[in-house]
Amino acid sequence: MFVFIWLIVSLPSNNDALQMKETCQETDYCVTFNEGEIRAEAGLCAVIPCTFTSIFVPKDIIWYKCESYQDRCDNSGKIFYSVKNKGNIHPWFKGRVSLVEPNVAQKNCSIIINDLKESDSGRYQLRVEGKATGEAFSYKEKTTLSVTGLNQKPSMMIPPLTEGQQVTLTCTAPGLCSGSPPNITWMWRGKGEKDSFIKGNVTALKTENLTAFTKRHVSTLTFNSSADHHNTKITCKVSFTGGITTKETVTLNVTCEYLIVI
Repeated sequence: MFVFIWLIVSLPSNNDALQMKETCQETDYCVTFNEGEIRAEAGLCAVIPCTFTSIFVPKDIIWYKCESYQDRCDNSGKIFYSVKNKGNIHPWFKGRVSLVEPNVAQKNCSIIINDLKESDSGRYQLRVEGKATGEAFSYKEKTTLSVTGLNQKPSMMIPPLTEGQQVTLTCTAPGLCSGSPPNITWMWRGKGEKDSFIKGNVTALKTENLTAFTKRHVSTLTFNSSADHHNTKITCKVSFTGGITTKETVTLNVTCEYLIVI
């Protein structure tokens, strides 16, 4: 399951083909991470794929973000605990991290981090706890996440425009993330004018649930096209949590229909 989600969430970030590497500290304690760093963009989301083996039956999963100089992370860097309302999670990560597979017994430790920030870049470490006292293990191997500024732009679909006819433009936000929904706005710039709104327009926002962890956010703009719109610019702006924005601008081409009377 985690491979499927990894592909649809992270391919837009230009990650290499998914290559997994298993590292064992002891015979019965192995962890499998993506080989190489995971690359993602701010405002979007990233999946850290992970599986593990242990001699005891796992009950809880803990994830840490490590400082670069640390061989083993400490509690101050705890970003996720599978037991809700426990574990003093770092405030920067509260509500942004979740398990891809909630059933810890499956030994799938993959997590998804939403509403990414560039400060999320770093090394991440896994710890697994069992039911009995003393059943716990911290895996020394770490995986690396690299978050850069947002480069992806919205995807706009502009159908043919004919004067006097109603038309609907579509703007799809980049990323397929299940975190905070983005704010999508439309701006129109008439000839020689500043940005404004098209008179009589109707906008609508739709969220499509693709999987339990992926969503597509789409905005539509409907209006009656006229000669005044020809050769003017329309912009779709997408704003994510943390003031992260991206936009796309296209030029409208309106076709005029003439009635010839003989």
